[in-house]
Amino acid sequence: MSRRAFFNSLLEGGDWVTVYFTKNTLNQSKELSDKWEEEVRQTVARTPDQKARCSTVSDLEIKRLYTPEDIEKTDFARDIGVPGEFPFLRGNQATGYRGRYWTFRMFSGMGSAKDTNARWHMLLKEGNAGLSTAFDFPTLMGYDSDSPKARGECGRCGVAIDTLDDFRTLMEGIPMDKVTTSMTINPPATALWAMYCAAAESKGVSLAQIGGTIQNDMLKEFIAQKTFMCPPEPSVRLISDTVEFGTKYVPNWNTISISGYHIREAGSTAIQELAFTLRDGIEYVEDVIRRKGLDVDEFAPRLSFFFNAHIDFFEEICKMRAARRIWARVMRDRFHAKNPRSWWMRFHTQTAGCSLTAQQPYNNVVRTAVEALAAVLGGTQSLHTNSLDEVLCLPSDHAVEIALRTQQILAEETGVANTIDPLAGSYFVESLTNKMEEEAWAYIEKIDAMGGMVAAIEKGFPQLEIADAAYRFQQQIDAGEKTMVGVNKYANSAKQEIPVQDINPQVEEEQIARLAAVKRRRDSRAVKRDLDELKSACKTGKNVMPFCIQAVKDLATVQEICDVYREAFGEYRDPGLY
Repeated sequence: MSRRAFFNSLLEGGDWVTVYFTKNTLNQSKELSDKWEEEVRQTVARTPDQKARCSTVSDLEIKRLYTPEDIEKTDFARDIGVPGEFPFLRGNQATGYRGRYWTFRMFSGMGSAKDTNARWHMLLKEGNAGLSTAFDFPTLMGYDSDSPKARGECGRCGVAIDTLDDFRTLMEGIPMDKVTTSMTINPPATALWAMYCAAAESKGVSLAQIGGTIQNDMLKEFIAQKTFMCPPEPSVRLISDTVEFGTKYVPNWNTISISGYHIREAGSTAIQELAFTLRDGIEYVEDVIRRKGLDVDEFAPRLSFFFNAHIDFFEEICKMRAARRIWARVMRDRFHAKNPRSWWMRFHTQTAGCSLTAQQPYNNVVRTAVEALAAVLGGTQSLHTNSLDEVLCLPSDHAVEIALRTQQILAEETGVANTIDPLAGSYFVESLTNKMEEEAWAYIEKIDAMGGMVAAIEKGFPQLEIADAAYRFQQQIDAGEKTMVGVNKYANSAKQEIPVQDINPQVEEEQIARLAAVKRRRDSRAVKRDLDELKSACKTGKNVMPFCIQAVKDLATVQEICDVYREAFGEYRDPGLY
């Protein structure tokens, strides 16, 4: 009998073969580990370790060595599997990046709509596959550029958008039926999405043809980013309105991007980012089912997520792998979704802004490359790479091009796209993935016991957990237990001069003048009627999206729409600040 025939006959024998080889491997592993540990003790006695304790950025302790013993309870078919099959640990697509690279989606917005449109055209020319919109702070908070609360902020941290006229300028020359656009907008998401829909229709592009994402994730605003407007309950209701409208009329749009990115930027651990993000997702699914009566399989395939790729290489890879497996089990076992597409976790990733340093800013190119590689090995569907100067200013064209080229080099030169989930089976990677999943489930169950994420937010639970984690990390930096190159180690007094891009104050003056011109020429009676109808929809529980679309077509402003929400639902004040 040939060797191959012999092993085939063994495999036909069933589970005893697996048990035999597993036990044999574990026995060998234990024998070798015992011998190795004695050698380590002798070596450490002569040459002590550089650190008394090794841990991830999130302070998960890391052992010196991982062996089969660390994953002895892992079942390949149940827990790892193959790409494109439950539990999707190894990715949603059966062919990974061989069929298609991740979407290169650079986050960009600056000054006026015309300025940002020019940056977008540059990015598309240089190989960007999708657009991602950064709005200025007044727009993020639902205020127009002429509001006293907006003065001095117009166009400074993103693009200023007040009316549909601005949005049409933003999309000038952009094929809206071919290019997908992501919009990082939360409290005013209904207004900005309405403008996108109206702008598309004015170009002759139907709602069924447009694709993209609105972030539209208010729970993480209460937890971390703090750009909020109305209280949690009505905020979630508005999100459910967008999910319902998208499900019925805009089938290729992701009406929410459930975001861990800002949770991590606020100082959370990787496990907190993973757990709080997924529990936010559970809350939204529950609300849509309860409030709108939709079947989970009607809307779940269009849910998307957004994660942070921090500097701890393996921790980030394991976080993303664990996220897919948890979400698949949540959707199948908790919500009883039947469509395998509902089990998919589709996510965008952005490299960590909080890992960048103003000191020695050229080091940020290296940090971004490492973080982007982790995102790719973690199986992201879409990626933004931060620019080296983002910690100092709005990114320059030159810095943005380097960040985009970083993705292109990863995709085209390094070979990382040639095989799927190449770190699968690593004792360390599988063990760390399991550990992160286990601890994330503990958080999810704790929040369930509190009555859900809204109840947990009202108790201040996730906010305090993140604050404690951020404080512990800063203590470790101050004590030198964790290193930031150029900050608490290898620092020097020599300055690395880089060009700093600033926004001309004239941008604000011109934006206010454009807004005033729009208000003079629009039909004010039509706008008042639209806003009254929107207010009525808020009070009666009707879906607000059709009323928002009509209002923006009649040139109602972002703030006018948001003021309706403030009046109808009240304004939220963070209890930690008042």
